[in-house]
Amino acid sequence: MSTASVAAFARREWGALYATVRAALVRGRWRAIALTLVSVGLTAFFYVLQHRPGGLRLAHDVGFVRAEDPLWLALLRTPLSLFVPALDLPVWGALAQILLVFGIAELTLGRWRTLVVAYVSTLAGTTYARIGVAVGPDGAFGLPASDARIVDTGPSAAVVGLAVFVCYRYGAWLTAGLVVVAMIVEVIVKPNLAGKEHLAAIGAVLVVCGADALLRRRRQCLRVGSRSGAPPIRS
Repeated sequence: MSTASVAAFARREWGALYATVRAALVRGRWRAIALTLVSVGLTAFFYVLQHRPGGLRLAHDVGFVRAEDPLWLALLRTPLSLFVPALDLPVWGALAQILLVFGIAELTLGRWRTLVVAYVSTLAGTTYARIGVAVGPDGAFGLPASDARIVDTGPSAAVVGLAVFVCYRYGAWLTAGLVVVAMIVEVIVKPNLAGKEHLAAIGAVLVVCGADALLRRRRQCLRVGSRSGAPPIRS
């Protein structure tokens, strides 16, 4: 493939996304990613807290989620669980994921959409864990009972969901496909709770993408109708 072809592909795949990110950074500088910086700070704080005397217990009380927990407690802890890094993984990976993906999402989608998609993705993973354990290991999407005791924290489900949604909004279809394929391969190679939660997050975000596409199409029809003088379409 020639250099010109690669450049043309990059413009088609990421041109609109790059232009939006660049314009937002020029306009708002670091203020444009305030949510991202707060998220990075929270994750770093919880990492330090977990390694301080007595800190692990506090992190557990406010951000640890397990499928065996009462539903009301899991829902209460889920928002903060996103910022509690997994103890068995390097924190730098979580910080880099948040800085990159949350940053791009905040610059292109805005803070509230970023928060909503991140929460929906995380909640989808948490909900799947409960359903999977209830189904049991013999079901197609089931989980062993031991997974109910696994601590379910970290930003990965939110990161995957945001990546897919941003790609959808900016037409980066190949990139979105690669993210989905990578998550499927992850489950095949290492069929653990985290990988399956990533697929649950993708499924939830695809539903959000469908709803968003319908809403945007309806708004476009209403705008076209108002410009043409025709009465708005009613459904």
